[in-house]
Order: sequence, then C-alpha cells, then structure tokens
Amino acid sequence: MARQREFDEDKVLDAAMELFWEKGFEATSLSDLTSRMGIQRPSLYSAFGDKKGLFEAALRKYTSAHAASIRGKLQTNSSVKEAFRSFFENLVAKEYGEDPNWGCFCLNSMVELAPHDEKFAILTREHQMYLSVIFQETVERGLRSGELDPGINAKSLAQTLVISLIGLTVFMKSRPERTFVDNSVREILTLLR
Repeated sequence: MARQREFDEDKVLDAAMELFWEKGFEATSLSDLTSRMGIQRPSLYSAFGDKKGLFEAALRKYTSAHAASIRGKLQTNSSVKEAFRSFFENLVAKEYGEDPNWGCFCLNSMVELAPHDEKFAILTREHQMYLSVIFQETVERGLRSGELDPGINAKSLAQTLVISLIGLTVFMKSRPERTFVDNSVREILTLLR
C-alpha cells in the first residue's frame, strides 16, 4: 500500500517555483529547496523525481497560470488597443514598482536553460507560441469589431507583439531609465493601427 503524502503538493510546488524564480535553476540547491518547501529530500524525490523534474513541474504550473492571467487581462477591456496598452503599461509599472520583481519565470528559464537543454527550449518555446495564439485571438477581435485596420495580418502582428514582450521583459532586468522603456512601449503600441 502506497504511503499517503504528508504535504500539500500544490503548496510545496509554489514554494519551489518561487525559489527557482528568484534564484534560477543552477543557483538553487536541494538544501534551499527542501528548506523552503518544508519537506525532506526523500519526499521531494518521491513526488517530483529529482531537481529537474521539480523545476519542470514548477515551470509548467507557472506557464499555465501566466497564460491564463494574460488572457484574462486582454479580455477585460472591450477595446483591443486599450487592452494591449493597459497590459504593456502595467507590465512596466510592476517592474518599476516597490515590490521585488524577478521578471518572467519562463523567460528567465529560457535564458538560463534553453541554450543547452532541449526539453526547456521546447517548454519555453511552447509557452511563447501559446502567448502568440492569445495575442492573435485578441487582434482578430479588434479586426472583427473594426477597431483595427483590416490590412493587419493578425498572426504576424501577434508574433511581433510576443517578441516585443519578451525583449521588453528581458531588457527591463537591467533597470534602464523609465522614459526609455515608456517610449518603447508607445512605439510598440503604434503597431495596433
């Protein structure tokens, strides 16, 4: 008879995700993880296999929640232009806010692991493609309503906006002057003609 887990798997996964997000995969030790998660190594191995399995589970949980959050943010406004403006401006405001911001966990993982680990290259690329679909659906909504120029290629614009999002998010890690970023966001939004 299998032993029942003595911990909440979602709760410990959230703790691991936060630590990986804060420190990255390589800089996070098993001792760091077990301490933050409040479990012993055998429990970690039993539930997730190993450190890489735990990281993958945390990244999958993050990407699912991240995509749902972005979809929700883009659907809250009937104006597509306003939805994207609000989305990008809030992203910038959060980065320059008072609370610590570790950027996007998926992008951090892409930069750290994708160049030398095919599994994480695929996982992060899948998330980018999913965001592109969400952006495309939003652009298509603007085309159907007549808010956007009918000559816009929804798929190409969505992909360009995802690349802009990725570049902006990575760029802000160096904390450039806020006006530099704000000016860039204004230009990105001109694509929504």
